[in-house]
Amino acid sequence: MKDMRPTLMLFIAFTLLLGGAYPLVVTGIAQLAFPSQASGSFIADAGGVSVGSRLIGQPFTGAKYFWPRPSATDGFPYNPMASGGSNAGPTNPDYLRTVAQRVRALRESGVTRTLPAELVQASASGLDPEISPQGAAIQAERVARARGMKAVDLERLIAKHTRGRQLGFIGEPRVNVLELNLALDAMK
Repeated sequence: MKDMRPTLMLFIAFTLLLGGAYPLVVTGIAQLAFPSQASGSFIADAGGVSVGSRLIGQPFTGAKYFWPRPSATDGFPYNPMASGGSNAGPTNPDYLRTVAQRVRALRESGVTRTLPAELVQASASGLDPEISPQGAAIQAERVARARGMKAVDLERLIAKHTRGRQLGFIGEPRVNVLELNLALDAMK
């Protein structure tokens, strides 16, 4: 027991330090420096009710909404607990069938233009909340028709909700689909 005492004391000390104190300090700093991000980056509707996170895609399937990038999660779509790509390659017959079904659904909705890959292929995480401005623009006609609006009004809304590259050179311009659809619902 005499030999075990230092080991046991170190175990208890490191458990308290690394399992308790360190996470509390890091969480406290995150809450002070980045309160929205540390709390999940939730977005509220006009009534103040949280409707989702700006970091995780949401399932929108109605014609009057912009559709997000497809989800690759098992169970229900955009399930953060099942995050991960399908790992199916471009020669996998199931993958090819899935992509063909997504292309068919977009074509049946009235999209005739060339489809950007993000509208028919899931992201690596299966949770991507954003699409390219081009991906949103090709859906504008369908959404305008379903809502009885002018496509030019939707193009302005897309432009307003387009974020540029991070730090001016990282990534590509993008549109958060949840934020865009909430702004669309708020329009008169």
